[in-house]
Amino acid sequence: MTIEQDRRSPPCALVIFGASGDLTARKLLPALERLTAFGGLPPEVRLVGVARTAMTDDEFGEYCRRTVPADGNSRWKELAATARYVHGGYDDPATYQRLSEVLADSDRMYGTAGNRLYYFATPPRLFSPLAVNLGKAGLSKPSGAGFVRAVIEKPFGWDEESARELYADLVSAFEEEQIFRIDHYLAKETVQNLLALRFANSIFEPIWNRTWVDNVQITVAETLGVGDRGGFYETTGAMRDIVQNHVLQVLSLFLMEPPTSFHPEAIRDEKVKLLRAIRPLDDERDIAANAVRGQYTRGGTREDLMPGYREEAGVDPLSSTETFVALRLDIDNWRWTGVPVYVRTGKRLPARVTEVAIEFHQPPQLPLFPGGAAHLQRDALIVRVAPDEGLSLRFGAKVPGHAFTVEKASMDFSYESFVQQSPDAYERVLLDALIGDPTLFIRADEVGRSWRIVDPVLKYWDRAAQPIPLYQAATWGPPEATMLIERDGRSWRHSG
Repeated sequence: MTIEQDRRSPPCALVIFGASGDLTARKLLPALERLTAFGGLPPEVRLVGVARTAMTDDEFGEYCRRTVPADGNSRWKELAATARYVHGGYDDPATYQRLSEVLADSDRMYGTAGNRLYYFATPPRLFSPLAVNLGKAGLSKPSGAGFVRAVIEKPFGWDEESARELYADLVSAFEEEQIFRIDHYLAKETVQNLLALRFANSIFEPIWNRTWVDNVQITVAETLGVGDRGGFYETTGAMRDIVQNHVLQVLSLFLMEPPTSFHPEAIRDEKVKLLRAIRPLDDERDIAANAVRGQYTRGGTREDLMPGYREEAGVDPLSSTETFVALRLDIDNWRWTGVPVYVRTGKRLPARVTEVAIEFHQPPQLPLFPGGAAHLQRDALIVRVAPDEGLSLRFGAKVPGHAFTVEKASMDFSYESFVQQSPDAYERVLLDALIGDPTLFIRADEVGRSWRIVDPVLKYWDRAAQPIPLYQAATWGPPEATMLIERDGRSWRHSG
């Protein structure tokens, strides 16, 4: 795979705050190595690390090469060999003074042309101090024809109020168009293929509405527990960790109206309109009826017995943090009124699967095979995001034989059928930020609308008197989640 000329980064100094941390080692450095191999980063792109861990420039370069060995990739070796490192506290003005000097050297020696991309690969509590201190040091404003951008990871706040406070700190230093908020789910090939599926194919868009669609299901299921992230998860939970960002972002892309163009702002405008059309769950009776939480307990088999959430390291033995969420959402617009959207995410479920499924209405009558109609599942279009990226179309077909028996069959498409290698999500994230393409990044008003959807549910759960429902590890969540969808005469695609 090679990268098109218009997708190559311009000259730039890429500054990673938190350069000695886990995100940098696991995601950012491997993505940079692959981008150099595919020609996405010209020689005028230089790497600068900033962290509290004491290292010299040479030690940071060796750390990069040791973390991501790259035999034969001379461009990666060059990028690592010329990397610079700034050691210091994120609230220390001297750190930013040293960074300013390093960036000036980069412009003079390597032609980075005053362009800066700051990547905040730090814990979220440091986002505000980083932005404020970059602003105070005069490092957040572009000079001349150069650009300055800041990339931040989720979570974008703890709730709507804290998201507003974070936004105020960010815009004290940066303009909104300089801020690139990442949800790496949106950089997955299959998620991006939602746009191609809908708008590059005339067979799908005419049936993408309430006339043909019976329900929509979004599932983000994990087989793993919280592992060594128990302390983090105690302050987060499944709603904040997955639903507020990943699930609602994918939902908005999947169900939004056709944009007037593929200009980034046209796409993001339509996503916000969709989020605004989601009926808020702000009444306690609505929340009780349409929102389910759960927490995994010990389960599995005798040979593979998995600990319960409250047995994990860093977790309160009396914790009521949710590790599972199921919601029924309604969208009040012309296209989707009356079509329920069921979303579900959880840890310690029986299978790892991330998918979006549209189930279509049943035929109005089945006169040819009345005896076999009752058991037929609805036709469905399934977009598989993970682990095997692709599409499936489920439909009725006659079983070979003398009897007229109909069973469900499927046509499958896998991304493995392409010769080209799919880029990692962080490759796309980094390159889009470097070239200034905001399509897959999240705007401030999207963040606000997402919090407005989940905040009332979280507050209701916080004050709920009843204990959190429990489910055994390696099962599909608490019984309440099954009841949520079965009361409507439907069933989850993965259950039992």
